[in-house]
Amino acid sequence: MLDHRNIKRLAAEAGFDLCGVAPCRHLAANEARFRRWIGSGYQSSLAYLERHTEKRFDPTQLVEGARTAVVCAAAYKNRTSEGYPATCRTKIASYACTTDYHITIRGMLRGMLQALKATCPGLEGRVFVDTAPLAEKQLAVEAGLGWIGRQSLLITPQFGSFVLLGELILTEETDTYDPPFEGFRCGSCRACIDHCPTGAILEERMIDTGRCIACHTIEREPDTTVDLDGWIFGCDACQSCCPYNRHAPQHSNPAFDPLFDPTELDAEAWRTLDGARFEDRFGTTPLTRSGLERIRGNIRNKQRLGPKDNTPGR
Repeated sequence: MLDHRNIKRLAAEAGFDLCGVAPCRHLAANEARFRRWIGSGYQSSLAYLERHTEKRFDPTQLVEGARTAVVCAAAYKNRTSEGYPATCRTKIASYACTTDYHITIRGMLRGMLQALKATCPGLEGRVFVDTAPLAEKQLAVEAGLGWIGRQSLLITPQFGSFVLLGELILTEETDTYDPPFEGFRCGSCRACIDHCPTGAILEERMIDTGRCIACHTIEREPDTTVDLDGWIFGCDACQSCCPYNRHAPQHSNPAFDPLFDPTELDAEAWRTLDGARFEDRFGTTPLTRSGLERIRGNIRNKQRLGPKDNTPGR
């Protein structure tokens, strides 16, 4: 049996700001809600979300013999997270200004898993960092880290939504589990809905990805057209306005220090940047997911016209 306190200690030593431990179970209510979202077509161009739904909400189908989910969160808020000047037309989501979190968090979790195996012979487990069908935000709620906000992101009382998640799914039980987070602390606040430039945030904490700027700038482009509002990679509009984020502290783990300042790169700087210099400067960041040409295309197409509209199905 795993020691709950030891897990928390290892998470802190690895550099995580939060850690919660939950039993693995089928999240049936969340699965039903997700299927309704898919049925409404809000996944738009993200067809991969339609696959493996049964696994997404049941960790035991991803790891044979799974008993315990360890959910860890790293705060990443930096100066860019607080918003851009109104004149900036080359905005980048603040998480993308750092080393790719998949690499950073995966290394942190692997160290934890190795340490846990050393204290628990026979333990098996798997590391997850947003690369497999796992409902990590719902697991974070189950592990007591926070609640799902109106913008569909996990919000933690301590660090707002500027957190990056990673999970260990383990085959042993722990001596105790954290209670699920209770309640919805957004209250009557609708700042994220009001500040979304394209009306992508729907009621019932759902997102229409066909209108989401992050989807339009990073993922396979939806058929719909939207004004990118100056964003060229991702979007923080629904986060920078959140009261929990405005009062959240800056990150403390140097692994999440920004590697560049987006405000120092205007449209002309991106146009004159060549492939070699892009790789040299941004090769360890999430920007490589889109690549230089896609980013340039986002700059050229930053005024795709599409009125803000919260009508379901748009």
